[in-house]
Amino acid sequence: MKKTLIVFVWIILMFIASCSKDMENEELILEVQHYMGNENNDFKEIHTNETVQQVKDIVANIDWENAQVSMVRPADYRFGFQYKNPNIESKTVLYELWISPNKDKVELVIDAESKYAQLDNKKSAILYELITEEKLSDLK
Repeated sequence: MKKTLIVFVWIILMFIASCSKDMENEELILEVQHYMGNENNDFKEIHTNETVQQVKDIVANIDWENAQVSMVRPADYRFGFQYKNPNIESKTVLYELWISPNKDKVELVIDAESKYAQLDNKKSAILYELITEEKLSDLK
C-alpha cells in the first residue's frame, strides 16, 4: 500500500513539474497600451522574444516599494505579459508606467499589488525604448 501511494505521489509530482516547465518554456507576448487622453488609445503587441525577455528581466529585478500611490494623471503606458498559446491561463500582472515631468525617468506601479518603483535614468531609457521603440531622450 505504501509503495502504491509513493508511486502515485511521484507520478503527480512529475506531472506538475512537467506542466510548470512547459509554462516556463512557453513564449510570451508583451501587450502595450499607450494612453493618449481619449478613447483611441494606441495598443500593440510585441512578439520579439529578445525584447519581451529584456522587459521581463527589467521588471523582475526592480526593488519594488510596498506603497499605495495615487498619481495625478492616468498612466502614460500600461503593459503586461501574455502567453502566445491561448490555452494557457495565467494571472496577468498589469504594469502602469508614468514618464517623469523632466522626461528622464519612468515610474512604475503594480496597482493590484500596491507596488511602486522609480527607475534610474539608464533603466528608464532602456525600458521606455523597449516598449515604445522610441527614445526617452527624444520626448519634448
